[in-house]
Amino acid sequence: MASVPEGLRYTREHEWAKAEGDRVRVGITAYAQDQLGDVVFVELPAVGAAVRQMQGFGVVESVKAVSDLFAPIDGTVAEVNAALGSTPELVNQDPYGKGWIIVITPSDPAQLESLMTAGDYEAFIASGGH
Repeated sequence: MASVPEGLRYTREHEWAKAEGDRVRVGITAYAQDQLGDVVFVELPAVGAAVRQMQGFGVVESVKAVSDLFAPIDGTVAEVNAALGSTPELVNQDPYGKGWIIVITPSDPAQLESLMTAGDYEAFIASGGH
């Protein structure tokens, strides 16, 4: 089973969220990238775009499937991982590091607390992840 790092929060749609001061870095989990297969394209939102919790903000396209990306919290896109434009495979190679997708300035940081812990997420994917 894919590793689930401690200290992050997780969604039922397989995104991870990491608080970094007053911002939150977001990506997809190792489990999600493993299910998708080789990522060939990532559609990113514009910096400054508003995102809403559990609403789509972009797309990850792999050789197997196209999957929507869902915001783990409400806020504004502060940064996007421009490197994914030329090297989308970073999502496969380093989903919790260089393969991050966006950084959000949250409008309600407390929403992070409503997301799953690493233990909760491990149990969720062990039960089938749906």
